[in-house]
Parts: sequence; C-alpha cells; structure tokens
Amino acid sequence: MRPLVMGVLNVTPDSFADGGRYFDPEKALARGLEMVAEGADVVDVGGESSRPGAEPVAAAEEHRRVVPVIEALTPHVRVSVDTRKASVAEAAVAAGATLVNDISASLWPVAADHGVGWVAMHMRGTPTTMQDDPRYGDVVAEVRSFLRRRAREAIDGGVAEVWVDPGIGFGKTAAHNLSLLHHLPELVDDGFPVLVGTSRKSFLGRLSAGPDGPAAPVAQRLAGSLATATWAMAAGAAMVRVHDVGATVQAATLVGAPEGSDR
Repeated sequence: MRPLVMGVLNVTPDSFADGGRYFDPEKALARGLEMVAEGADVVDVGGESSRPGAEPVAAAEEHRRVVPVIEALTPHVRVSVDTRKASVAEAAVAAGATLVNDISASLWPVAADHGVGWVAMHMRGTPTTMQDDPRYGDVVAEVRSFLRRRAREAIDGGVAEVWVDPGIGFGKTAAHNLSLLHHLPELVDDGFPVLVGTSRKSFLGRLSAGPDGPAAPVAQRLAGSLATATWAMAAGAAMVRVHDVGATVQAATLVGAPEGSDR
C-alpha cells in the first residue's frame, strides 16, 4: 500500500505558494476536484495562512472561507480542515471534514467530541513569530518529546485517529528541517502515523540554489518538493502534504510498490 497524499487547498488571499489563486470558492472547488482526479487521498482546506509572518484571521472570516468549500468537496474525497481555532474546526466537521489538521497541536478535544481524526503538529511560536531566530538544544529530541506527549494526551482523551507532524518550516531553520528529515525513522518508531509537509517551502528554494545562487522562487521548487516528499515516505511517513498532487502520487506509488512488482 502506498503512502497517502494530502493535497493543499488554501482558500486565502495571502498564502505563500499560491497567493490567492483559489480564494474564490468556485476556483477552490475546481482545484479540489482537480486534486481528487490527480489521486489525492485527502484534501486539506485552510482559510488562514500560516506562512512565516502571517497575521491571524478572525474566526468568522475563516469560517466563511472554508465551510462552503468543505461542504462541496466531502462527497468526492476525504476532507481535512487546516485550522488552529476550535470554532472553525467544529464548523468544518459539521460540514463534513473528518480530520483536523492542527498546527497549534491543541484541538484534540474537538476531535474527541466529534469522533474525527486529529493531526498534532510541532510549531515554535506562532506563524507571525516562528521564524524569529528559532533555537533548540536538540531539535529532534524536543520535537519527538512534544509530539509524543500531545499524541498520548489525545489518545487518553478519546481520539481514535492521531497523526503527528514534525512541522517542517514552522519555527525551524534549514538545518533543523534537514535534521528532522534525516531522523524521521525515529519519529516513525514512536508508533504514531507521521504526516510530513515540505512542499514548496522556502528552505528548498535556498538549498537547491547552492551556496552562491539566488533562492529558487516558489514556482521552481517542484524538484525539491518531490525529493523531500519521497525521502519522507521512504523513511516511513504515512502521508505527505503537498501542492503538486499528481507528481507526488506517482512518487508515492513507486515508494509503495511491493518488492518484485512488474507494474
């Protein structure tokens, strides 16, 4: 069985990867259905940008952005909601979402109350502040400890489906991100299904340019996105969160192909 692919659907005017391209609900729905056709297992709908430096969005506005899109997509695919607000998560679940993708790692009570899945992600600070000189003594040990604690708390609280996400790019330097990717097998060994999202992130643009070249812009980060997604899946990640669904589904199919397969 291949690793799962979660498609990113930002219903926002300011997300780093698409800059408002799918802010209109009809365009968002069309993109969501396109991702379904490309093989997405989950479509992750978010109404608040979590790019570095992003400012918070009012709950009522976030609710207005995501609920119609979730309602329209749920007959076609499993839908998750990317939010850190309990009221938005509850509205999204009522609209049909069955997974709460939670960068705050705090919303497990919503998942427990409504019988849906929950993703606990590690983040240092908030999107507004997270890249202001992030520091760790041991990034791998600290992230693992945090995620183990939150996952066990959620399971003890009645959540049946708990995922963990090391939060690549969320309060981490490029060196932190690479260390977490190198040590993913250790996080996988903790026993919780692991979700990894590296897609189009800025550290890929900087690293792929080499020491002297300019950072690759967002539109030119497919190679790095695919490389790190494949790296994560080969290390045991059960799902990757991506913008480029079709290409990643092909990579996931190869990673998940049984030994000796002639297909």
